[in-house]
Amino acid sequence: MELFSFDIQADDPQTAARAATFTTAHGPVETPLFMPVGTRATVKGVQSDRLHELGAQVVLSNTYHLFLRPGSELIADAGGLHAFMNWDRAILTDSGGFQIFSLADTLRVTDNDITFRSIVDGSWHTWTPEDNMRIQQQLGADIAMQLDQCAPYPATREVVAQAVERSIAWAHRCRAAHSRTDQALFGIVQGGVHLDLRLRSVEALAALDFVGYGIGGYSVGESHEEMFQTLPAVAAALPHRRPRYLMGVGNPTTLVRAIAAGVDLFDCVLPTRTARMGTAFSSTGRMNLRNAQYARDFGPLDAACSCDTCRNYSRAYLRHLVTTKEMLGAILLSQHNLHYLLDLTRRARAAILAGEYAAFVDDWMASPAADDY
Repeated sequence: MELFSFDIQADDPQTAARAATFTTAHGPVETPLFMPVGTRATVKGVQSDRLHELGAQVVLSNTYHLFLRPGSELIADAGGLHAFMNWDRAILTDSGGFQIFSLADTLRVTDNDITFRSIVDGSWHTWTPEDNMRIQQQLGADIAMQLDQCAPYPATREVVAQAVERSIAWAHRCRAAHSRTDQALFGIVQGGVHLDLRLRSVEALAALDFVGYGIGGYSVGESHEEMFQTLPAVAAALPHRRPRYLMGVGNPTTLVRAIAAGVDLFDCVLPTRTARMGTAFSSTGRMNLRNAQYARDFGPLDAACSCDTCRNYSRAYLRHLVTTKEMLGAILLSQHNLHYLLDLTRRARAAILAGEYAAFVDDWMASPAADDY
């Protein structure tokens, strides 16, 4: 397969969903796909071999955090991010723009660059789009994201429009500065809840012919229903034969609906973060393992799940681990929650290939799990 090719195997006849294969330097990636988040070069509590067993194809790491600690130069000296974290499949690095702009009280931004304060030691740093590309190329991920400006929610239309134009200008600079031929560069669509601003962003980015496109600036405070007022039109406006990546979204029902809108890739900290809080996804909805009802429940976590946690450990044991704050509890629930979302996207792909994704959506929305997400 040609590097960075995006080969569509099936377009669902009743929705905008599609099943495709995206070829990276570390092998082909089958979509739709959920990508576990390993912000600091680790998916919390989950070793690389277990990620293999779970079927993870891409892991996401964050440029902002890795730049601060341990540093992109050190990672480059270690042989790049793959060698450093012992992961031989694809990696995506987010530019860190979202993290920087979420720290608004320690941020200075101009059309040329951003200056921000380290959350590690309080030191100040300045990035241009060119700096960001240099750092991501040192990290060596298979997919790099452009540096963009993510507007907060809520924000005035003027603030969102300014972020769109600045992100477009930075997209041009990132495209010009990026030179690593084994690394795909994705542009990022911004525009908040304003469809016309998002379509303006899409048009400008499509003209730059990126390998793929992130859809950013959603899931930052607006309701999911508000997001879906614009997301289908945004996805439809993006180039058909390029991967589309909805950034920072991992709610199961949102994944099902977004796939129907034509989105291919997803990432979110939700499965591992909620696991560390003692919460598990399940076929009947979210389960809070701290609840006393599970104290003497010796059944599997989710009888409909085939993961290692559900095959080998009871609800009572998992509750014991959670309530006593044993680290194994967070590990086992993280593995289960990741399996849940990876399996959900695998089943979605199978339904698309069979031409039955509309029925898949209907079945999901009628299930007891749907209302709980």
